[in-house]
Amino acid sequence: MGCWICCLCSRAADPLMLLLVLALGCNPSTAATASPSVPHAKPSYSFGRTFLGLDKCNACIGTSICKKFFKEEIRFDTWLSSHLKLPPSSLLSYSGNYTDDAKSWRLVDITRLTSKYQHDRADKRICTSLLKTKTCSLERALRRTQRFQKWLRAKRLTPDLVQGLSSPLLRCPSQRLLDRIVRRYAEVPDAGSIYMDHLTDRDKLRLLYTLAVNSHPILLQIFPDVEGWPFPRYLGSCGRLVVSASTRPLRDFFGAAPEVAADLALQLLAVLRSMGTNDLNYFFYFTRVDAGTFGVFSNGHLFIRDASTLGIIDKEEGSQLIDGQQEYKDIFSCLTVDCQSPFVSCDSIRDKHSLIMVCQELLPKLLAGKFQPPVQEKIDTFLQRCARGLGDARGANEAIAELAEILKPLRSCDSRFAYRYPDCRYSDKY
Repeated sequence: MGCWICCLCSRAADPLMLLLVLALGCNPSTAATASPSVPHAKPSYSFGRTFLGLDKCNACIGTSICKKFFKEEIRFDTWLSSHLKLPPSSLLSYSGNYTDDAKSWRLVDITRLTSKYQHDRADKRICTSLLKTKTCSLERALRRTQRFQKWLRAKRLTPDLVQGLSSPLLRCPSQRLLDRIVRRYAEVPDAGSIYMDHLTDRDKLRLLYTLAVNSHPILLQIFPDVEGWPFPRYLGSCGRLVVSASTRPLRDFFGAAPEVAADLALQLLAVLRSMGTNDLNYFFYFTRVDAGTFGVFSNGHLFIRDASTLGIIDKEEGSQLIDGQQEYKDIFSCLTVDCQSPFVSCDSIRDKHSLIMVCQELLPKLLAGKFQPPVQEKIDTFLQRCARGLGDARGANEAIAELAEILKPLRSCDSRFAYRYPDCRYSDKY
């Protein structure tokens, strides 16, 4: 009887409610409390494996930070709402935000080691040169190479395993430098060993691929900022994207106030000095500099933003790769550069090498027309002499000291320079 009453009452109800009541055994009180609720839709952002480059692994950089992308703990600045799409994959770098607790966020740079066009062209070159097809499994193709087969058998990363790679980092390798790469490679669990026993076949391919394409993330890993090296912090990689602490390129400061320009120029000179003289006896040199090579953190501190053009000479051990060995070339030598590009001889690098390039390309744009005539004339005269090679027997450190003495009185001590304020008020160093 109760069921008939229930069903009669349901005649006036919505048809969906009638079905629900019947399904619940015609118990009105149960029907009242079982009204379906609309689920809360959580905004989510759809990643394509192609955008990240995960579809190319293990011919990629790594996967150490992929979880943060998929958990939305790394977000691009364009992600203001859930309906927005990912930024164009054709860009070389992106500005993003990073969090460890979902409450506080910090700026990061998300970069590709080379343009997507160059990546695609290199992928095609791998398939056509190794397997004679337009498309292929990049990993399968690279695994078949003679170089990678040697890597698989090797217990230790030795100079013959990296010969012919185009990265400036590996033009003049020492065993001490190669051991440091293996011991501090951050895309694998830290083993603290110079031997490659803790690297899987996949890890070895990723390390080799990174060294062949662009050594920038490797330099950030083996010379970390927490030890005082002038590089932004390496946070991890996902596919073919690298995440590091955010800096503004130096080009953004070419129009800065005179005291800011003087401060940045002095920091730039200090970085060059540390590249030539440091506790580990490594000599760093640039093969090329431009307005994006250096960057500035929000606290005013200047760092090397792009380490891809940095070479290293071991002043303690010297190079263990003779010039004849450098001419060896294979598919890994040609992933991002023309295979015909000549190598720079290790013996041709001088201590003034990087300073001269900075005097030619960066300091004139940063310091031109910023100061009163007597001081400006001194600066201009020095930069002209420096750009021509200094024209005397003095080394880089003496030249750097000369320009630093001109610039030191021109900088100021205030909160704009947070990296040294308020210390500059109480220290003769500033």
